[in-house]
Amino acid sequence: MPQAFTVEDLYLHQKVTELDAAADGRCVACTVRSVDRENDDYLSCIWAVPLDGGPPRQLTRGPGKDNTPRWSPDGAQLAFISSRGGAPRLHLLPREGGEAAPLGQLPGPPSDLRWFPDGKALLVAAPVTVDPDWRGARPQGRKPKERQVQPEVAWKLPYKSDGMGYMLRREIHLFHLDVRSGEHRQLTDGPFDVLAFAVSPNGRHLAYARTREGRFAHRTDLWVADADGSRARQLTQEFATVMSPAWSPDGRWIAFSATADEGDAQTNLWVLEFASGKIRRVGDADLQVADPTSVRWSADGNSVLFIRAHRGRHHVVRVPVPDGQVEVLVAGHRQLGAFVAAGDTLVYTVDHPSQPSEVHACPADGSERQLSDFNPWWKDRTPILAETWEFQVPDGRGGTEKIEGWLLRAEGSAGPLPLLNDVHGGPASYALLGFDTNIYWQVLCARGWAVLALNAVGSASYGREFCDRLAGHWGEYDLPQHLAAVRQLRDEGVCDERLAIAGKSYGGYLSAWAIGQTAQFRAAVVMAPVGNIETHYGTSDGGYYADPYYMGSGERFDRKLAKALSPMAHVERATTPTLFMQGASDERCPKCQSEELFVSLMRAGSTEAELVLYPGEDHHFLGEGAPSVRQDAAERIIDWITQHTQAPPPVAEQHDAAESAQDSRA
Repeated sequence: MPQAFTVEDLYLHQKVTELDAAADGRCVACTVRSVDRENDDYLSCIWAVPLDGGPPRQLTRGPGKDNTPRWSPDGAQLAFISSRGGAPRLHLLPREGGEAAPLGQLPGPPSDLRWFPDGKALLVAAPVTVDPDWRGARPQGRKPKERQVQPEVAWKLPYKSDGMGYMLRREIHLFHLDVRSGEHRQLTDGPFDVLAFAVSPNGRHLAYARTREGRFAHRTDLWVADADGSRARQLTQEFATVMSPAWSPDGRWIAFSATADEGDAQTNLWVLEFASGKIRRVGDADLQVADPTSVRWSADGNSVLFIRAHRGRHHVVRVPVPDGQVEVLVAGHRQLGAFVAAGDTLVYTVDHPSQPSEVHACPADGSERQLSDFNPWWKDRTPILAETWEFQVPDGRGGTEKIEGWLLRAEGSAGPLPLLNDVHGGPASYALLGFDTNIYWQVLCARGWAVLALNAVGSASYGREFCDRLAGHWGEYDLPQHLAAVRQLRDEGVCDERLAIAGKSYGGYLSAWAIGQTAQFRAAVVMAPVGNIETHYGTSDGGYYADPYYMGSGERFDRKLAKALSPMAHVERATTPTLFMQGASDERCPKCQSEELFVSLMRAGSTEAELVLYPGEDHHFLGEGAPSVRQDAAERIIDWITQHTQAPPPVAEQHDAAESAQDSRA
């Protein structure tokens, strides 16, 4: 008899977060994250997974966090970053196992690494401490002042980042680290951060994505330098964001993903011809890269492999360069996590409500198989059915269109069921299926609920027009689609009037917008929202460039429109019992966004409301926060919506302007 999912299953779940293939294509190294319940933290270890179907072998056991595995070119050694012994540090491990040895001592904890082709050195990214009072000027022998107080001086944007906080006291640069001696030398220097990098196949050049200098540093460009860091030159200027460069095996091309406009989250694939500097897009504007770090070249150098986002799903695709014809190699109604190519075999992890995080492989013959079993407990849980449903909804322009969503229920369940309408973030994203963030989905389904994860207008992966249409119409175009989808499920007997709505980030925005527009939902959970677009513009780490884009107002921020489209303008009409949840150290959607909504709703009348703040947690508290925080948050979500959907709403359904009117700006 299967056991029902519980929130405490998060302590059992092991997540495969990274993959790296040995050069001989016989095995991959993977990072496996688990929960350290005693210390309310996480552990991560590195495993070797043979591709011939043999049992995985644990290579490291901590203590602490081991991650970022990188095989040496000859496959004899594995370099990785480990926090054993304190601050993260580079380590080397023989392929056959044994004791890992620390390597060198950089100015700060390394964040990523690559091998030089000769295997004699590593290219490593690490932070360098600077004094913000220098305002980007070079140290020239100076050392940062030691002060009793450490003021956070902001002289450029962005000056803070979610999960990091204040960021102008350090720069991230590249270092050459000799494997034999452990000695290092700095290769890049300047008031910028290096965010991604690659070594050319002949070892003579470095390609890297770095932030711009000056007043605005949120834009990133592709640069190249000689292997010793000299002759650094900028290769791109026309993109807002450049990510994860990858050299072709012959060194002719550099592939990278990029976005053209500030704030745009829809990423396309591009290649640059190194000799000429000519840049061309691979595929059309609707070919979207799901994960920039997945971009890699085929062994023959004629094609690029990567994970494509397509209609809310992920595919591994091969795209010849430069003609851009897409060939789907791995498909399915699911999403993928980590990805690597091991010779002709594609290796990846799967994100799906019905499956735990495991390593899968698909050789050239297409015979996919699972290689690991890190989560055997999953087989004893209630099977969850995740189906793709189509809905006929208003398109926001007077017509109708079909959209898709994921409908989750326990296998064998029959309606009508209570329904949670869970709204994804973004908005230029899509419903993500990973277990760590959405554990309450499985728990609710095991308790007899249905969960709808809709990809309404504004969602990415359904084409440029569908995504861009929402700009300047937040809430106006997508909430009617959510309500129409829920109405269709009620008409078809899937759910009844026991309706709840929840969401985080943009999902928090739409949940907060919904309670001011309709009383159809008996309960709402608003997490890390954009509650007041006007104040989000100046308090979010990226609001100053993202909000104008999403308001469709160009570089100049339209405050009148932002005010009209803010849930704050309507929240005082809400009658839906609402739980607000927020990481207190969130810099993406700062806690003031929840606080403004909560206080306004409390003062407006008698609608039941609560605010929960998690000290020290950032925007990703729900899936990446301390295990105890994740448990507490999931339990509160479940308790709130189950409690408040049992009784009829306190006021008859009213102010349902979202059903009939598109314009709420009056």
